[in-house]
Amino acid sequence: MTTETLRGIHYESPSSAAKRTGMASKTLRRRIADGTLRVFRAGPRVIRLRVDDVDALLVELPRTRRR
Repeated sequence: MTTETLRGIHYESPSSAAKRTGMASKTLRRRIADGTLRVFRAGPRVIRLRVDDVDALLVELPRTRRR
């Protein structure tokens, strides 16, 4: 996993975020396309995601009681 830090904010590539979270990179790209996930351009063909924004996609589910 590779992250870059700029002004105290950690960024990573979509493929790095996918590996770190276990999500498919296609899912992350869908979230970028629908505006759920912000993307930052770091060059003509380079995009980065904020680590905190990617982590915010992960939501803890409430515990259920088994019968």
